Amino acid sequence: MGVTIAMNSWISNVRRTGAGLFGGMLAGLGLFLAGMGSALAGTGQPSPWEINLQGAATPVMESIHSFHHFLLVIIIAVVLLVLVLLVVVALKFNEKANPVPSRTTHHTLIEVVWTVVPVLILVAIAIPSFRLLFLQLDVPKADLTIKVTGHQWYWSYEYPDDGGFGFDSMMVPTAELKPGQPRLLAVDNEVVVPVNKIVRIQVTAADVIHSFAVPSFGVKIDAIPGRLNESWFKSTKEGIFYGQCSELCGKDHAFMPLAIRVVTEEAYAAWLAEAKQKFASAAAPATYALNDMLAPEAVPAR
Repeated sequence: MGVTIAMNSWISNVRRTGAGLFGGMLAGLGLFLAGMGSALAGTGQPSPWEINLQGAATPVMESIHSFHHFLLVIIIAVVLLVLVLLVVVALKFNEKANPVPSRTTHHTLIEVVWTVVPVLILVAIAIPSFRLLFLQLDVPKADLTIKVTGHQWYWSYEYPDDGGFGFDSMMVPTAELKPGQPRLLAVDNEVVVPVNKIVRIQVTAADVIHSFAVPSFGVKIDAIPGRLNESWFKSTKEGIFYGQCSELCGKDHAFMPLAIRVVTEEAYAAWLAEAKQKFASAAAPATYALNDMLAPEAVPAR
């Protein structure tokens, strides 16, 4: 009898140790993949083999990254818990190890635990989630306002606070790309904003529903005909940040990119003076998509 008890105790210890080691390996694998994803995630545009969110260039996107990592920890913990429970059930409650099954039909403690624990997990997720939603949707006092209008299949921008000028922004065809310009993302007229300034964007559409999205800014808001939606961003980094329409808006949906160039205040002032002259004397905005103007051979391959 003593030998049997010792053997059972040894087996239980092995099970616990194995479960702990396996759980540790899975947790380490999850953290490794998260770290590798950060290394493979570009900022401003997609990267080859990217498996994580794009790099953060605004406070909102930094909060999205933090929330993502928090959820990753919870997900790994839940998966490991379920895995351990499955292993315990398979090993301890099989017919050979437990020939006389328990006839328990109700267990108050177990029922309370499996009700309360999921509720606590949801509450732990809800609090930072609501905080993030408030940060995204509560537009602070803006230093600059830009009105964005979605068309099939290009964007129009207006600067009502800085002279009221506007311009259209269309994708650069593959044959006309300059060195360093990404295919299907580069545009002829980029939006230019100053760094470390709060930019309010007012988004609408002229035809169908579009979606204005810049991953590195944490911005994604629908452009709906007859409605004016608002969002904001504050870029803490200089550079060019690309996005695309994220709503299936028609046959050239894939050819509707947007590009925002973030520069110093001095560079922005210089661009502003030039843009007022350039776009004030420009012809009336186009009412058709760039792809409809091009010869078939010039349209980028799908």
